[in-house]
Formats: sequence, structure tokens, C-alpha cells
Amino acid sequence: MTGKERILATLDGGVPDHLAAMPITMMFAADAAGIRYGEYARDYRKLVEAQINVAGTYEFDYVSVISDPAREAADLGAQVEWFDDQPPAIVESRALLHDKATLTEIRIPDPYAPGRMWDRVQAAGELARRAGNDLIVEGWVEGPCAMAADLRGVNTLMLDFPDDPGFVTDLFEFVVAMELSFARAQIEAGAALIGIGDAAASLVGPRIYEQFVLPYEQKLIEGIRAMGCKTRLHICGNTRRILNGMGRTGASMIDLDYPSPLAEGRAAMGEAQVLSGNLDPVRAIRDGTPESITQGIAACHAQAGPHYIVCAGCEIPRGTPPDNVRALVSYAHQHRA
Repeated sequence: MTGKERILATLDGGVPDHLAAMPITMMFAADAAGIRYGEYARDYRKLVEAQINVAGTYEFDYVSVISDPAREAADLGAQVEWFDDQPPAIVESRALLHDKATLTEIRIPDPYAPGRMWDRVQAAGELARRAGNDLIVEGWVEGPCAMAADLRGVNTLMLDFPDDPGFVTDLFEFVVAMELSFARAQIEAGAALIGIGDAAASLVGPRIYEQFVLPYEQKLIEGIRAMGCKTRLHICGNTRRILNGMGRTGASMIDLDYPSPLAEGRAAMGEAQVLSGNLDPVRAIRDGTPESITQGIAACHAQAGPHYIVCAGCEIPRGTPPDNVRALVSYAHQHRA
């Protein structure tokens, strides 16, 4: 099987020849290619080179366009601060939607117009050309809660849930419409899987998640599925209180970060859900040894059981020893579902 075939077989409920390996690499990939991260995030050609390099070096089954959460926000007009060798950051103190009335004035950006969204679409297209059928190409969009937090400011958004639920609903509707447009452009370029990063969702409790976040994650995932594409839901942080809801999003695969045990995820989501994770990226992956990583990922696999993809809880940190990454992938190569 090729990497692409292996991942698709897993996501379709089949039996791959061995476990798929899909570690998230951004700064690690840039460093391995000798590319400063500011260039990786600005120039799709640098991102493509780094992704092809890291996938080939470590025998990953996929490549990804993920770089930072500021693409959509930047094209909407949010203030973004840039750094030479770190990810760009949205300036929350000058949030685009500091005044809620601004929501009625902004328009969904054209993902084909010059801008940061178009740069990602170009990355998806070039990765698809370079990877062919060997590797699956993963596009990426922000989830409703994360994107809303980027535009409004995370602390302000948390107050909006009880104070102005109507505004939150309007904002989430706008976000989902924008992300579906962005996803479609990446799929048309060649992405066969769309990752959805909804980190801010880990900050809300089950009631708010069920009332506000889950319906819009479902709407986004259903829309992407209607385009004929698979989905990957990635929520950074402690999601233990919302695991059941995450399992009802309809996502093809769900990543669990290290605070959320895979055994709890499996119990909450059922046997059919494809899971990935959940080793601590810093303490287990960067600071571990090949031997401890092998033991750790074996424990993850045992908790998740079948329908499991090898991945850390979140991004492989820069500075991770190459042999540690190889140990993670080696486990995948040596084990079946």
C-alpha cells in the first residue's frame, strides 16, 4: 500500500497493511529543511519543500499544508505580527471584531485572490503534484470556535457565550461559510483530507460545547464530506469533558491531545471512530528516548485498539531528536491495526 492508500483504507474502516503514521510537523519540518519558519509560513514553495523532505526522510504517510492559524484572519483584515523564525501571531489586543458590529461589514475572502488563503491553496496543489498517489495531501481550516476566538479575542468570546448568544451564532455561521469555501478550494487543488483545528473548543464546558460548538463543527464536517473529502478534527488541550460530543461530529479521524486518554476517547466515541494521538509532544516525544517512545505509543495503540493512526498529541516540537521521530514511525510500520 502507498501512504495515501493506507490512510484511506483506515478512514474507510478497512484493514491497512500496517498502521498509518501522520505526525504533525511544522517547525520541525522547516528546521529539517533549513528553512526559517517565517518563510515556511509565507511562501508555499518553502512549505512544500519542507513537507516533501520530512515525509520522505521519516517515511510519513502524508504531507500537510498546516502552518499557523492566522491565514483566514489575515485575509479578513486582522492584524498579524510576523517573526523571522516563529509562527505569525494574531494581535488579540486589536481583535478584528473588537466591535461586534464589524461582523456585518466583513465579507468572506476569495480563496483564489492574492493572500494567505491562496498561498495555502497553492501549497495543496503543489503537494498533490509532488506526492502523486504516494502520500495523502492534507488541507487545513480553522474550526468555528478557534476562528471565532481569533477574530473576537479568546477571552471576549468566552464572555459572549452567556452575554450575547445571538452574536456567537451569527459569528459561527459566518466562520463555517468561510471555511467551507476555503476547504473547497484546497480540495479542488488536490487535498484528499481536510484538517480542522478547533483549539479554543477545549476551553469550554460540555453545555456550551453542545449548544454552540458541536452543531457548527458538525455543519462544517458535513459540508466537507459532501465535497467528497475526509476530515481530521484536532482540538488541542484537555478535551475529556467533550469527548462524547467530539465523537458525534462525524469527523473521519479525531486527534486526542495528551491530557485526554485514548481509552476514554474510545469509550466515549465507540469502536468505529478512527483515533490518533496522544503522547505528550514535549515530555514524551522531544524529551523521551526511542525506547520510551516505543513503549508509549504501544500503550496508546492498546488503549485505542483497532482504527488507530500513529501520531503525537499535537505538533512534533522543534528540537526533537530524529531518532525519536523514527521510533514513532517504526512502530507504525511494524504493527497492524
